[in-house]
Amino acid sequence: MAIFISKSREQTEQFATEYAKTLKPYDVVLLDGDMGAGKTVFAKGVARGLGIEEEVTSPTYAYMNDYDGRLFHYDCYRIESVAQAENLGLADYFEMGGVCLVEWAQNIAPLLPKKVKRVCIRKVSENEREIEY
Repeated sequence: MAIFISKSREQTEQFATEYAKTLKPYDVVLLDGDMGAGKTVFAKGVARGLGIEEEVTSPTYAYMNDYDGRLFHYDCYRIESVAQAENLGLADYFEMGGVCLVEWAQNIAPLLPKKVKRVCIRKVSENEREIEY
C-alpha cells in the first residue's frame, strides 16, 4: 500500500480523480475512514475521473447512489444486518459492471466480493488527510 498526504479538500478530490484512472469495470473499492474524514470528497473525485458530471452526494439515507451505471456509491453506515442489505439488493450492483465505492463496508462484509481494493482516509488535522491506498 502507498500513502498520499492531502493538504486540502481540493487535493483529496484531485488525487481521487487520478486514482479513478486505475479503476476498471467491476472494481469494488472499500472507503474506510471516520465520519468527516473525506470519503464523500474522495467519491466526488472518483466520479470526475470516470467522466461523471452529475453532483455526487453522500448516499446516507438512500444507502446507494447510482451514477449512470458507471459508479455505485454506497453508504452502509445505517445498515443493521446483512439480511437488510440483501433485501435492499445492494449485492446485485457488484455484478453490474460499474465501479463500486463502499463506505462502512464492514456492515455488509459477507456480501462483498472476494477481491476488493481499499482506500483508508485518516484525518490528520482540520485540512490534512492521510490517504492509504
